[in-house]
Amino acid sequence: MTAPLTADAHEYGLAGDGVADDRPALQKLVDALGDAVAADGRPRTVRVPAGRYAIRDRPVRWRSGVSLAGAGRGATCFELSNPGAPTQPVPLAWFTTAQHGAGRDHHIADVTFAHFEIDGLRVENEEYEVLSKGLGLQYVLRGRFSDLYIHDTAATGFGCDFLQDTVVEGVLAERCGRQDPGEKMGGAGIGIGVGGWGPVERLAVTDCTARGNGTNGIFLELQQDDWVPPRGIRLTACHTGDNRYGISDWGADGLLVTGCAMLGNHVAGFDVSAQGTTNVGGRGGLVTGCVIDANAGDGIALGNTPGPYGFHGNRVSNNGRYGYWEHNLSGGDQEPATDVVLESNDIHDNALDGIRVDAPLHEPAIFGNRIRGNGRRAAPRTRGGGEGVHCGPLSLTDEGAGWLPGGHRGKELTVGGPGGTVGGSGGTVGGSGGTVGGPGGTEVTAVVVDNTATELTLAPVRPGADTAWPGGTPGPGTAYRLPDGPAPRAGLTAAAAVTHPYVHGNRVRDDGHPRTQVHAVWIAPEATWTGGRVSGNDFGGNASASTRFDSAPSGGRWRDNAG
Repeated sequence: MTAPLTADAHEYGLAGDGVADDRPALQKLVDALGDAVAADGRPRTVRVPAGRYAIRDRPVRWRSGVSLAGAGRGATCFELSNPGAPTQPVPLAWFTTAQHGAGRDHHIADVTFAHFEIDGLRVENEEYEVLSKGLGLQYVLRGRFSDLYIHDTAATGFGCDFLQDTVVEGVLAERCGRQDPGEKMGGAGIGIGVGGWGPVERLAVTDCTARGNGTNGIFLELQQDDWVPPRGIRLTACHTGDNRYGISDWGADGLLVTGCAMLGNHVAGFDVSAQGTTNVGGRGGLVTGCVIDANAGDGIALGNTPGPYGFHGNRVSNNGRYGYWEHNLSGGDQEPATDVVLESNDIHDNALDGIRVDAPLHEPAIFGNRIRGNGRRAAPRTRGGGEGVHCGPLSLTDEGAGWLPGGHRGKELTVGGPGGTVGGSGGTVGGSGGTVGGPGGTEVTAVVVDNTATELTLAPVRPGADTAWPGGTPGPGTAYRLPDGPAPRAGLTAAAAVTHPYVHGNRVRDDGHPRTQVHAVWIAPEATWTGGRVSGNDFGGNASASTRFDSAPSGGRWRDNAG
């Protein structure tokens, strides 16, 4: 075979008809071009015309210097499947440390993957397989991944690790992690392992979208706990929605996240924690100019980090629990986070506290923020059923209700059970052949994302799903109940040790009708607040007293605070 600089895939045996297995021909072509690159040092490109190219039972082992370019999303599609190998992962392309000895001195260089689609819907492994990705390359130098649409993979869609001098741009990852129950490794839209190149990895991820993926929209994860967390990674203008987590920093140093939208994720919009494989949280990161809105859990969840971390000029709003939650997971770093900065953020209309501190902070700086109208989960417990109650795939409506708008945000809705019905013509829950309800009937739950006076909007049962109900939409008249809203709900709550804080120039108030943010500042009984300065803040206009000290602050200075 000759080895041109650009090879047309059809001329080298790829059919693109969706019937013939194109993997053997593609592997042969990649090997021939890879041999030629090794011989003369000149990178090659495979041009793949429009068509549907079947890749069956085995992935293509990729070679350095070989690029793959299609005719565009929706035009050139690689369809992955494993009908003859149910235990085999089938990414389109792979090159890994475990399978191929990839490393700093044995890497993939000068490659571009651009302008095509990867469809992973037909890969079904007998058990969850973390390598069942769309792309699975490790140790890439001078790579470019551009204009890719990756969807419905069993594990992570774009799952490439150790990317040096590399750009990932315009990647759309949807419904990836299909076989991940949400607690396994991988299962993300875009998952990038870091640390393999040492203390600096020059990587830019820009204009990417990750929606409806099993775990994360986008995550960075340190791959060995004895490696130095790397600097030099940037995420810009990305969109993450309907994932378990929007963007996660599980082990980078100085991650820059700028101009991103993290909307409607199930657990948190932005997460720093020990959930990665090495239980190492990120540190030194900066999150600026982002919109972190309407996540079913928390807006920002930060923990298991020694610090510092900075959040500047973000909108953190309408989330189902806390706007910002400082907390530590077991198994990770438990030392106080030092030099956490919250500056010039707009933190408003979150269901519980605007800022909640449940893990130690040392020398935090909280200044210039507007923390307003939080504590929206203020509606009392309620129940209903019968005439006027009906459900949609992602809603429950009670035509006779008069709920406080937003007052049930983040609550767990329970339907069915004693005296209720679940199922009906749309299907049954917990049984077959009829309606479930009455004494001993089956209950199902869903999370309330938001509500009007008469309608609850519900989160999907899992990322990427189109329904909140695991066994079918409940029938008309279904009984339901909602719990009480917790109190107090403050703009800033300290429920752990806070030492030498700097809190200055914040406006912490509630102008809503009714006011739902009970206090500007609450120091809970289990907290200690030691030293520091609290000055020049506007603490007036909350539902009750501006401050509540169940544990008195010690030392430091409080002065010139309105309210």
